[in-house]
Amino acid sequence: MMRPSSAQFLRSAMDPAHFPRDGKPEIAFVGRSNVGKSSLLNALLGRQEMARTSSTPGKTQCINFFEIDRRYYLVDLPGYGFAKVPKAVKDAWNRLMHQYLSDRETLRLAVLLLDARHAPSEADMGMLGMLEDNAIPTLIAATKADKLSNNQLQSSLKTMRKTLELDAEALVVPCSTVTNRGVKEVWQVVLDQVKRGFEI
Repeated sequence: MMRPSSAQFLRSAMDPAHFPRDGKPEIAFVGRSNVGKSSLLNALLGRQEMARTSSTPGKTQCINFFEIDRRYYLVDLPGYGFAKVPKAVKDAWNRLMHQYLSDRETLRLAVLLLDARHAPSEADMGMLGMLEDNAIPTLIAATKADKLSNNQLQSSLKTMRKTLELDAEALVVPCSTVTNRGVKEVWQVVLDQVKRGFEI
């Protein structure tokens, strides 16, 4: 698997004024709190602590930008769902994510992480709807696939597709940061979209 030669944390942003303005393509990672966004980012980059992981949902409270090979960004968005934080904080996260997803011209792809062990929640469906409303190409990564048997996983993916009303050609990649399953496939989609970003 072709990992980047350089990856560095650039900044955390709590306001659109702090987003990078250099026009480089961006790939956003979004999902419920504790779905494994930071773990997947670390697996993609081959780094243990590039993105901070925590057993406490809601640790990512800003939009975090990671500069890759000085050519593009991987972007870690705040988790949504059941994080035990005040409503005002959740509302601020939601506003920030909405501003980012609706106004970011450099955004080339959203990787939506869903827990393979559970059917998509209303929050998951709402997030997918937001991505579709903004015409953002979306890759669905079904995380924690190692927790299921093959039969259970196939049944879960079928339920996921049905619940989200996905087209037959929609790509859903089962992922595991324990076995590295799906990491290569996610990277390939990311790199394809980054390449398209430079062609636009």
